Amino acid sequence: MILSKQNLPQLPSTIEVPRSEYFDLPEKVLQFGTGVLLRALADFFIDKANKKNIFNGRIVVVKSTAHGSIDAFSAQDALYTLCVKGIEKDKIIDETSINASISRVLAASEQWEEILSCATNENLEIIISNTTEVGLTLLENDNIFSNPPSSFPGKLLSFLHKRFTFFKGSHQSGLVIIPTELIPDNAAKLKNILLRLARQNNLKDEFVEWIENHNSFCNSLVDRIVPGKLNPVDQELIETRNGYQDELMIMAEPYCLWAIETTNESVVAKLSFSQCDKGVVVAPDISKFRELKLRLLNGTHSLNCGLAVIAGFQTVRDAMKNQYFKRYVTHLMLGEIAGSVINDQIHYDEAQEFGHAVIDRFSNPFIEHLWLNITLQYTSKMLMRNVPILEKHYLKTDKPPEYISLGFAGYMLFMKSRKIGDNKFVGNNGISDYAINDDKAFVLNTSWNENDIPGTVKRILADESLWNKNLSLLPGFTDAVTRSVISVMKNGVKETIEELLSNPKASQK
Repeated sequence: MILSKQNLPQLPSTIEVPRSEYFDLPEKVLQFGTGVLLRALADFFIDKANKKNIFNGRIVVVKSTAHGSIDAFSAQDALYTLCVKGIEKDKIIDETSINASISRVLAASEQWEEILSCATNENLEIIISNTTEVGLTLLENDNIFSNPPSSFPGKLLSFLHKRFTFFKGSHQSGLVIIPTELIPDNAAKLKNILLRLARQNNLKDEFVEWIENHNSFCNSLVDRIVPGKLNPVDQELIETRNGYQDELMIMAEPYCLWAIETTNESVVAKLSFSQCDKGVVVAPDISKFRELKLRLLNGTHSLNCGLAVIAGFQTVRDAMKNQYFKRYVTHLMLGEIAGSVINDQIHYDEAQEFGHAVIDRFSNPFIEHLWLNITLQYTSKMLMRNVPILEKHYLKTDKPPEYISLGFAGYMLFMKSRKIGDNKFVGNNGISDYAINDDKAFVLNTSWNENDIPGTVKRILADESLWNKNLSLLPGFTDAVTRSVISVMKNGVKETIEELLSNPKASQK
């Protein structure tokens, strides 16, 4: 038996199924993207709100790309199971729920006219998108009157033009538009692309004015690890327990954040699903959430990934099982990094709460996050995520940050390589070779001299082509990184961390 509306009455009484009236709710959201992130985040929040009788609206999903099929959505009436697995405040979370937020899924390549007809729906209030960062680009000569237009912005502009025309440009027909693509100021960028595309297509000034002044574009930030499909063994166990098969079943971690930026009270009212879960934050400024994620989550990942690979850990969860590595991560994040991000917007308690949640996320036993994947374009990540933290640290003290210094040492040791083939570089952790996928691999390869560690460290830190500044000028930093590099090479990662943790001058409480 497959999961479907018709089969819901046959499911075991232990499973909470959507009420029959749920399926009569109006379509209030148009969503570009069928991906697992939106289904585990935005659609999760909307479903939760609907079940609490708060938002009371369903989602029409547009499948923008030509590859793949929507057959499973059609067969299952767009119902799917969301499995939430992980750790939250040191407690194991293992929950499943049937999500009924999606009313239907339409393929742009085959059902464009049906998608455009949704523009005439007076109940429609919100547009959501997640088309990857590549989706938010201006495509020259994109004709919005094609069937369908080529790009996501072209499709969206075509949809908005249909709505403008049908409702004769009424102010009330404007929509709340929330892109979730992972780039800063995503809504501002999308709006700019739409306006340029409107001029490219010689659309009327009245329409351009309607887009600018009567639609609300909200920058947003999303954060949830969604591995997607479960492994076959876990899937079969859940299907056997629940008594149905579900081709659309997905898994996500417990932590979830959707920060939406707006000062418009009418927009806040339309986003009533934000009342159902503290993971939805509607605020006039969401920059602090971006800073917390970038520094405490992403920055910690980058400072740890080189050390973890050298130590022989394959996944994040494996490293977090090691008491010394977990303590290092904790001191690094909650001490040196958190201490550097605190400002007028981010208070100490907020940084600590976010950091503890990150520790839980790193420790999730249900997710296999490979350290080697995190090292992709390692240098640029260190530049973007951690050099600003280093500079903020030195604004508060002239003492070198010992845990961050060890992270930089891990980066340098990971990037110690030999060249093979045509411009390919590999490192070795004493167990096996690993590929280095970094545009700066050649620079590090030529900078390394194993017979002169102090010179190597100073050369790399002073290289402005890597850091846009000379990091060797920071008081004591070169010496601290050099000590860590030598210690790891002589004693190993775990022993170096153990020694660092035993040093009360270095430890952060």
